[in-house]
Amino acid sequence: MKFKSSIAITILLVLIVSSCKQHQEARRPISHSSGAFMKKSIIRNKKLVASEEDLIKEVIKNNPQVTYLSSAKGYWYSYDTKNTLDTLTPKKGDVAYFDYEIKDLHGNVIYSDLELRPQTYYVDKQEIMMGLRDAIKLMHKTEKVNFLFPSHMGYGYHGDDKKIGTNQPLIVTVTLNDFKPEASAKKKTVEKTVIAPNTATPSVKKNINEITIKPTVTPKKPTTNQPKDTLK
Repeated sequence: MKFKSSIAITILLVLIVSSCKQHQEARRPISHSSGAFMKKSIIRNKKLVASEEDLIKEVIKNNPQVTYLSSAKGYWYSYDTKNTLDTLTPKKGDVAYFDYEIKDLHGNVIYSDLELRPQTYYVDKQEIMMGLRDAIKLMHKTEKVNFLFPSHMGYGYHGDDKKIGTNQPLIVTVTLNDFKPEASAKKKTVEKTVIAPNTATPSVKKNINEITIKPTVTPKKPTTNQPKDTLK
């Protein structure tokens, strides 16, 4: 009996230890680098993009008088002012001069162009909003274009930590004032900062009221003293 009891106790202890190990293993944290997590993240992002696209399409639907074009990068745009004469667009190595305004999808202004102007952008060499980075290269000089950006083309998950919130789609109106090669832009800047010395002799003008005319004085002729004749 004692032998059977010891066997039963041993088996019980083994079961307890085994269950404890299983419990501990169940509490191990899930690795975020696992394939399952990545799949869930991709699915979640796809749903977010789809929901934002639905919001943007609703804006387009509510403005049937406006012609919107879709880009290959996943945003939409329409023209307020279109330049059909020029064929050139900004490219890497150019400097673009532009103004822009940011609104939410309801048309409420978040940042006005007065707050953000002026903008000077070295194309593809500076970090700016991803949507703007691509959109500016579609534009011709003097064009004004409205862009509808989903959040991943705007400020993404974090927003701008000021007025733009998390995962917020945006309407961005851009006016491309000018663009030129970087070398030409730098040369113009140097010409503005160098001032040629003024070598001309300054002319002095006097007010006529400040001029005093002195009367001319006729010099007196010297008088000669003739000796008196005392022999008379």
